[in-house]
Amino acid sequence: MSANEPVPSVTPTPRTAELRDRVRSLRIPEHATTPRKTGAAKWWTLLVLLLLVSNVGTLWWTSNQSSPAGTASPLPADVSRSDQEEVSTGASGSSAPSRASAPAAPAAGDIMLEAKGYIVAAHQILVTPRVNGLVIKLNLVEGTRVEKGDVLALVEDTEYRADRDRAEGLLHAAEATLLELENGTRPQEIAQANADLEETRAQLQEAMRTLERETQLAARQAGTEQALTQARTQVASLKQRESRLEANLSLLEEGPRKERIEAQRAAVAQARADLARAQWRFDNCTIRAPISGTILKKNAEENNVVNSMAFNGNFSLCEMADLSDLEVDLTILERDIARIFPGQKCEVRAEAFPDRKYEAFVDRLLPVADRAKGAVPVRVKVRVPAEEEGVYLKPEMGAIVTFYNAVDEQSGRAGPRVSAEAQASL
Repeated sequence: MSANEPVPSVTPTPRTAELRDRVRSLRIPEHATTPRKTGAAKWWTLLVLLLLVSNVGTLWWTSNQSSPAGTASPLPADVSRSDQEEVSTGASGSSAPSRASAPAAPAAGDIMLEAKGYIVAAHQILVTPRVNGLVIKLNLVEGTRVEKGDVLALVEDTEYRADRDRAEGLLHAAEATLLELENGTRPQEIAQANADLEETRAQLQEAMRTLERETQLAARQAGTEQALTQARTQVASLKQRESRLEANLSLLEEGPRKERIEAQRAAVAQARADLARAQWRFDNCTIRAPISGTILKKNAEENNVVNSMAFNGNFSLCEMADLSDLEVDLTILERDIARIFPGQKCEVRAEAFPDRKYEAFVDRLLPVADRAKGAVPVRVKVRVPAEEEGVYLKPEMGAIVTFYNAVDEQSGRAGPRVSAEAQASL
């Protein structure tokens, strides 16, 4: 049979048709296998892509952390010095450094850091009366400047005045008694005691003569027993009086005992202490400004009862501060604290008045860090011109502080400038 001749058709027998049907029944349908193969391939492809992206991101993050911008990545530790030189040598034969050079030390006057803080008064005082009572007069207006010693308020002083007068009277009485004891007995008192003694002695002599006469009469049976008894009693009484007057005269001549004088001196000291306390309480009914400054806040009004020991109610009159002595309270992160030193030159700008700049310097770094913030509190002293006191810079205002690599000569501090090593470690 030639190639061009048509293939004769074969008539299927019943057995052949049965075998063909059985083979077709064992085949897996194409519409059931194709989607499964296609879905599995898609999931595997997606998983591979996710792994690749994760590995690329990890490598990128690691390279950025280990090799900051401007610093060459170090070579592996097992690479020899000659190999490093070969790596660092270019195609042109010129040798390039294998790693970035150390950062240059900051020049004097360069800006080291900028941070935000809040303006606070260096010394803010809570004016509290030292005595309790009714406020009968109040000279307080927020924003008013007062001088040290100016009268701010008056507390009712009736009770305190009476206590002062009573203590003063008791002191005068104690001092008079002490003076009497120290001066001793007057000559007139001694002369009077001596005269009483001489009179008693004369009466005793007369009584003794009477007793002698009555004794003689009784011996002759001429006198009575009663007269003799009275004469004896009179003599005994006068002798006792003579002894008492002699002792009294001796005491007057010696003067008071030293122990009594010392006890009276102690009484005088106690009276003086009572008077000082009463006078102190009376004087504190007039409340004066403790410093020269500005009234920041008024906490009481006239006819209010103030009590410094009370937890509720009025326990103070006002809050005041010297607005010429201001500071900026700010916290510097621990990673930047090496750039700050006492006496460092600064510049302060209030956020409310960014065009106004004030000279300042680092006054102190507080000794305890803030663990929650990971920072160190710093106080920056601001120089406020006298004509601008309380005008622009006010407590609790936000401020931006610029730190320079320079020492403020007027601060009286000799703080070190930031070295190249410290700058490299930041």
